[in-house]
Amino acid sequence: MTATAPCRIRMSALGTTAELVTADLAALPSVREVMADELAAIDAACSRFRPDSEISRLHDSRGTAVRVGPLLAEAVIAALRAAELTNGVVDPTVGAAVRALGYDRDFAQVADDAGPVTPTGPAPGWWRLRWDPEEPSLLVPRGVWLDLGATAKALAADRIAARAADAAGCGVLVSLGGDVAVAGQPPDGDWQVGVADDHADPQPEASITLAEGGLATSGTARRRWSRGGRAVHHIVDPRTGDSAGPCWRTVSVVAATCVDSNIASTAAIVMGVAAPRWLAGSALPARLVAEDGTVTHVAGWPAGARA
Repeated sequence: MTATAPCRIRMSALGTTAELVTADLAALPSVREVMADELAAIDAACSRFRPDSEISRLHDSRGTAVRVGPLLAEAVIAALRAAELTNGVVDPTVGAAVRALGYDRDFAQVADDAGPVTPTGPAPGWWRLRWDPEEPSLLVPRGVWLDLGATAKALAADRIAARAADAAGCGVLVSLGGDVAVAGQPPDGDWQVGVADDHADPQPEASITLAEGGLATSGTARRRWSRGGRAVHHIVDPRTGDSAGPCWRTVSVVAATCVDSNIASTAAIVMGVAAPRWLAGSALPARLVAEDGTVTHVAGWPAGARA
């Protein structure tokens, strides 16, 4: 491998595959350290499966304002912004609903279960959280469980890309299970990014050229399991407390950051048939794949995309 050939690092983290690509072989040790450090930090701050995580300590202290560290503060701000931008369609207070559906441990350990599932009903609502940015501190009301998964993974991708580009002195691309962020000077021809139902698919259904910003793909085809004799998946509709209804198999969105891309792609899955108009009104290029495989492009989905 030459110094100008793409160099890749892959590792398992956050219940998915983390990948970093750079054009400089000499930069691999420094960017590997950056990626491992950021992934460990986001897991320690936001994992709802770890009893020693910061978010678990918030749950242990519900009803009381708790001072939070800088990374969790950033993740909370991203989650609250997502809720505000989507009018609560992406809501961090769906934690109890996700748990009730059976996603109460690392996804690799989630198993099908024939027992009954009882949705919790509408999420308590993000507006019930008491966030004090000056402290910073967060009060989680009693009975509320948080799930920052929709935005925390995308935040990690943005953070890794920015730090790794500084460390490498060249462009980098980071992918965390379908959440993609790029930073620094891109290679000649920019980054070629595949889009598919499964981020690990070696033959993507489409590809786009990405020079900056982020790309996120949310979908219902990969993280799904059986509960009470029916299929459920990890994207919860806060209005019902149940898995979002069938409409889009996957939604891919390009935006200024991976966090913004993820907010929009997750919201689109929940919105269903209303998603294309909302994405177009937000001027967010998107590719939506219906359950029957029909593809819809919105807001000038990159002209370089090829089916």
